[in-house]
Amino acid sequence: MTTSTELPFPGLRSGVEGVPTNDEPQTGKDYTSDQEVRWCPGCGDYAVLKAVQGFLPQLGLRRENIVFVSGIGCSSRFPYYLDTYGMHSIHGRAPSIATGIATAREDLSVWVVTGDGDALSIGGNHLIHALRRNVNMTILLFNNRIYGLTKGQYSPTSEAGKITKSTPMGSLDHPFNPVSLALGAEGSFVARTIDSDRKHLTHVLSAAAAHRGTSFVEIYQNCPIFNDGAFDAIKNNDTKADAIIPLVHGEPIRFGVEGSKGLVRDAEGGGVKVVTVGTGHGEVAADALLVHDAHNPDPTTAFAISRLTDSGYLNQSPIGIFRQVERPSYDDGARGQIATARDAAPGEPSDRLAALIGGGDTWTVV
Repeated sequence: MTTSTELPFPGLRSGVEGVPTNDEPQTGKDYTSDQEVRWCPGCGDYAVLKAVQGFLPQLGLRRENIVFVSGIGCSSRFPYYLDTYGMHSIHGRAPSIATGIATAREDLSVWVVTGDGDALSIGGNHLIHALRRNVNMTILLFNNRIYGLTKGQYSPTSEAGKITKSTPMGSLDHPFNPVSLALGAEGSFVARTIDSDRKHLTHVLSAAAAHRGTSFVEIYQNCPIFNDGAFDAIKNNDTKADAIIPLVHGEPIRFGVEGSKGLVRDAEGGGVKVVTVGTGHGEVAADALLVHDAHNPDPTTAFAISRLTDSGYLNQSPIGIFRQVERPSYDDGARGQIATARDAAPGEPSDRLAALIGGGDTWTVV
């Protein structure tokens, strides 16, 4: 398994066991279906779709060995627009359906496309168990912090006090932080990126696709109709230097104009905190900054970094790969158990699995 965030192009997964490779050159057009793309003008989904269509040829896989499963929501139109196998499934259940596909078919590269409402409301339980089990799939969670398909109700990631059609006096709910949730569920690959940053989005997708196990990628995605400007702080050229905290494995966590800010451990609070970098009074030397370790098996620090995301208007938001560690996957283990059950030991039936199914603890109903 590749654990470095610096990944080769092309043929990203050509060495992954069980997934057939494609030797013929491909382009984004090969992954573009004949269906008319139907999202609202200016929707961030367009940018993500183009990035995915342009990225898929770099996997070096056959199109028939790639499958996209979606739930319900604007983002869930994705399978229609990709010339791969795909399934528009039911609300919140895409991770469960993808679990079955990944377990039954090792030869497939399995992707889940979901939104903040689909994944974190009715689908919350399915999401956390997929992460816990570490099934071989890549989950893309589009977070626009609103229900777009049903015309603008507040979602599980909407900030407290959000005025919407379903909360005319302001939302009383405390919002989920999707990255914190994924880390709490022991996700082995957890990342965050932005719809409008094509280079960073492609880099994160590459690392996610190469990961053996569940890869979870939150994508900040603007909804220009029902929640326009939710991510202005990290997209505006005048503010993004102070708003985006870039995470790069092995490098000090530093941000701001000319690297004027950074992260250090908070001795009092037990987490991390933002400091001013320098040699003056109240400032912190550059060599004292926290060095990002995405490969740390203990997710405590990654979780602390994720908590810096302001649940209001994203005054500061860490962006990048929070965690990338090796852990046995559920589907690999399940296939291993089946293979062991089928292998006959000396003096045992030729098919141990059939003997187990038809053993003494079964009965016939007449």
